[in-house]
Amino acid sequence: MTRRMTRRSALGLGAAALSAAALAGCSSGKFTKDGKVKLRLAHTLGDKHPTSKALEIFVDEVNKRSNGDIGIEVFGNGVLGSETEMIEQLSRGVVDIVRCAAPSIAPYSSGYNAFGLPFLFDDEEHYYRAMDSGDMRTFFDSSTEDGFRTLTYYTSGARSFYTVDKAIETPDDLRGFKIRVQNFRSQTELISKLGGTPLILPFGEIYTGLQTGLVDGAESNETALTDSAHGEVAKVFTYTEHTMIPDVLSFSEATWKLLDADHQKVLSEAAVASTEQHKTIWSEAITTAITDAEAMGVTFVKDVDREPFRELTSGIVPEFVDKYDGVSTVLDAIEHARKGA
Repeated sequence: MTRRMTRRSALGLGAAALSAAALAGCSSGKFTKDGKVKLRLAHTLGDKHPTSKALEIFVDEVNKRSNGDIGIEVFGNGVLGSETEMIEQLSRGVVDIVRCAAPSIAPYSSGYNAFGLPFLFDDEEHYYRAMDSGDMRTFFDSSTEDGFRTLTYYTSGARSFYTVDKAIETPDDLRGFKIRVQNFRSQTELISKLGGTPLILPFGEIYTGLQTGLVDGAESNETALTDSAHGEVAKVFTYTEHTMIPDVLSFSEATWKLLDADHQKVLSEAAVASTEQHKTIWSEAITTAITDAEAMGVTFVKDVDREPFRELTSGIVPEFVDKYDGVSTVLDAIEHARKGA
C-alpha cells in the first residue's frame, strides 16, 4: 500500500495566503487566440543565482526551438510564495512549471525523499553520471499520476557546514551546536544523529540568526557565503560535503496533456540543454564564491575525514527505504551509476 501523504495534509492551504491579484494574474488560459502557448514558471531564487541563469536559458531555448510559439513568464524571487506554496499551485494548474529543491516535492511523490539523504554520491562525477542516467530519467517520468513530471534537474553543489568561528572536523564538534537546516526530515535527522541541534529557519533569516547567536552555523554550498553575505558573520567553512541535493524543474501534468507532441519535445529538449549549460555556470560560480569569501576573511577547511560522519548517519537511509515508496528506486539508479552501468 502506498505510504504517500495526502496532498492537502502535507501541503496545507499555503496558496490561500497569496494575494488575490497574484492568483488572478496567473490563472488565465494557456493558449492565446492565435494558438500560441502561454506558460508560467515559478521559483524562489534571486535574479543573480546561478540556477536563475539556467532558467533564463531554458526560457530562451524554448522560445527559439518553438519559433516563438511557446512563451514562458517567470515569477522569481519567491513572489508567488514558498516552495511549498508554489508546488500547491502547480498541482492546481495555477502555475505550469516550478523549480524547487527535490525533497520539497516529496509530499506528492515520496521517492523524492531520497534526494535529501546523506552521502549518496562519491563525488561530483558520480553525481552527474547518476542524475543524467536513463534510470533517473525513468524515475523523473514516473510521477505523472502524482500530477507532475520532472523535465530536468540542476545541481546545487555539495552541502557542507559553515559556522561563526569553529571548524566542524569531527561529529563531536557539533555537540551543543544549533545548526540551521531546511525543512526536510532527512536534514533534521542528519544533524541530530551527528550530535547537534537542528533548527528549521527560513533562508532569509540565516544571516541574522548567525549574527545574534540564534544558530551557531548552517549548511549549504559556498555561494551562500557571498550571494547572501553569510561570510560576513560565518568565518569557517568545513568541507564535510554530507549531501548533494539537486533542484528539479517540474511540469504540471494537467498542462502537459494540453500540449501537442512537438511542444512537449521542445520543452523536454530545452530543459536538458539548460542543465548542460548550468554545469559550467555552477562550476564558475563556486570558483568565484570561494575567491570572494576568502577576501571576506572566510577560512576553508578541506582536509576532513568524512567517514565518522558517514557512519553516524548511515542508519537514515534504510529508515527512509522502509518508510517511503520510491526511495529504493532512486538509490538503485545511484548505485548503478556508481558501477558505471
